[in-house]
Amino acid sequence: MGKSLYIAEKPSVAQEFAKALKLNTRRQDGYLESEDSIVTWCVGHLVTMSYPEEYDPALKKWSLQTLPFIPTRFKYEVIPSVAKQYKIVAGLLNRPDVETIYVCTDSGREGEYIYRLVEQQAQVHGKNRRRVWIDSQTEEEILRGIREAKDLSEYDNLASAAYLRAKEDYLMGINFSRLLTLKYGNSISNYLGTDYSVVSVGRVMTCVLGMVVRREREIREFIETPFYRILATIGEQGQTFEGEWRAVKGSKWFESFDLYKENGFKEREKAQQVIDYLTQEQPVIGQIASIEKKKEKKNPPLLFNLAELQNECSKRFKISPDETLKIAQELYEKKLTTYPRTDARVLSTAVAKEIHKNLNGLMKYEPAVLFLQEIVGFGSHKGLAKTRYVNDKQITDHYAIIPTGQGMSALSGLSWTSRAVYDVIVRRFLSIFYPAAVYQKVAITTKVKEESFFASFKVLAEPGYLKVVGIPGDNGDGNEDMASSQAFFEKIQSLKKGMTLPIQGMEIKEGKTSPPKRYNSGSLILAMENAGQLIEDEELRAQIKGSGIGTSATRGEILKKLFNNKYLALNKKTQIVTPTMLGEMIYDVVDHSVRSLLNPELTASWEKGLTYVADGDITSDEYMMKLDRFVSSRTEGVKGLNNQYQLRACYDRVAPFYKNEKQTTKYAKSRRAKSGTKTSAKSGSKSSGRKSTKTANASK
Repeated sequence: MGKSLYIAEKPSVAQEFAKALKLNTRRQDGYLESEDSIVTWCVGHLVTMSYPEEYDPALKKWSLQTLPFIPTRFKYEVIPSVAKQYKIVAGLLNRPDVETIYVCTDSGREGEYIYRLVEQQAQVHGKNRRRVWIDSQTEEEILRGIREAKDLSEYDNLASAAYLRAKEDYLMGINFSRLLTLKYGNSISNYLGTDYSVVSVGRVMTCVLGMVVRREREIREFIETPFYRILATIGEQGQTFEGEWRAVKGSKWFESFDLYKENGFKEREKAQQVIDYLTQEQPVIGQIASIEKKKEKKNPPLLFNLAELQNECSKRFKISPDETLKIAQELYEKKLTTYPRTDARVLSTAVAKEIHKNLNGLMKYEPAVLFLQEIVGFGSHKGLAKTRYVNDKQITDHYAIIPTGQGMSALSGLSWTSRAVYDVIVRRFLSIFYPAAVYQKVAITTKVKEESFFASFKVLAEPGYLKVVGIPGDNGDGNEDMASSQAFFEKIQSLKKGMTLPIQGMEIKEGKTSPPKRYNSGSLILAMENAGQLIEDEELRAQIKGSGIGTSATRGEILKKLFNNKYLALNKKTQIVTPTMLGEMIYDVVDHSVRSLLNPELTASWEKGLTYVADGDITSDEYMMKLDRFVSSRTEGVKGLNNQYQLRACYDRVAPFYKNEKQTTKYAKSRRAKSGTKTSAKSGSKSSGRKSTKTANASK
């Protein structure tokens, strides 16, 4: 009987498979072997797409005449740094005594691609191939995955989508980076006073750059507008509350052109006229026109997917999305949490039925014990499948990130930040078993003459799930005052319609319109995930819902590349993201050449197309035809442009905002010139071009 070969994505994962299978293995060079099984591993990607010069040495030199470069058959090669492990894995895949191959790479599109490239390069034939698809690395889940492994052919559509994603990024990266560098690189380097400039372009990367630059320009062009509100202090001395005037129906100023909005005027003088009118007779008395009391429930939020976790960690711990992903991956590999690269925020019905196992395991996590005892009292875990936190239709590859209830022994060895991220995941998970938080709300309308003043208050009556996750600082939506004490709130509640109250005073409060907020690293990840919100076309917005820009697995890496390329800058303390001068210049270049690369519509629709391929709705050939047309037509279009002078004006508009940056660049160049270390633009472009091509291969 032939042997079974288990191939994982990393050595640590391979060890977990060997442990779960209880194999009595001998350690060999690059693999483990027992009587009937072999366990080996990749080290991430072992095979990659070849550079253009592998097709033709003449293509090593960047030239407009050789663009567009679209091979009819793509070439692949072993990555030199991991060639040794590739040879080991390829040899094992083709060993005569290996009968069944269990593909245990990460359960997702990229994991599928990693294995398929190795199998393709090694020319494996005649083997029984099974795909292991798991959501955590617990022993129970690993054994289930092996037991229920499907024939690899059932994942052929997913593999096709993975190949297409790589080809798309390769073709756009190679063609547009070379095209725009050759066309505009000199104009950028001449303006900045540098030796050379490479215009690095990517299907997702350039779109994200566009989002940040557009937001920065909105902030820059924003004109602050003052407006003037009227506030009244209402009630007996020592028991007053504040009411805000609004020009509602019945007001003398209803729909007046002097209003900025219904609660304020464009000019202070107009607001003063209202106060003068209302206070001309003393004492000023108000009458309660209405008082509304109600309870408001706030349900626990949905569970974490990767984007939500990255956003939360950016806000709480000021760490980058890339760092959050590394921690989430670490927690997964330590068996503490489920698979991190997920877009789903709900659980599957099958997981909901077994959720007691996760809860029982968390009894070993001391901060969770009190909450778990209360959950047992609620009995809420028994009806989880009927809640909004379970929905099979909202899950593609993996369900939400939750604690497994296992791996507790590894916690003490983790960094403080990793333990903190784990705690956040645990608390979000436990919160879904708690009742809603309940607020008591009171809204009061007080009339002075025919003018209305509005006030609203609320207190937290029942903390519900907030007991687990903590009570937010404002506890509200920012438009309502939290009552400062229970006694004050009870006094407010005792007021009745028709009662009269003295008005202690009225004042004008100046406000100012605010510009849009800059993205931070977390909110930018969420904006990438929710790209549909940026799209005006309703039909397209519905079509791409759930796709967004990039994938949960790649978004953090895309941001990291933009920072490394110096197109975006990250404030590590605040995690605020801003463009650099170079980034804005690249934006202008793309905007005047291949503008569609900046649009979320295009980027998200490509991602949706890959989903169609994975679902079997369209073929790879159909997708490639569309891709070829896009690359070819845009390349030919840019070749015919002659707009460098036009771009100079764009650079001039940007430069005043980056005076220090430009001066630093020129100073560095003069220093290099004096020291005799100046590099020729020609040689510089070549080396940087290859680096740019590499990056285009590596990620979106």
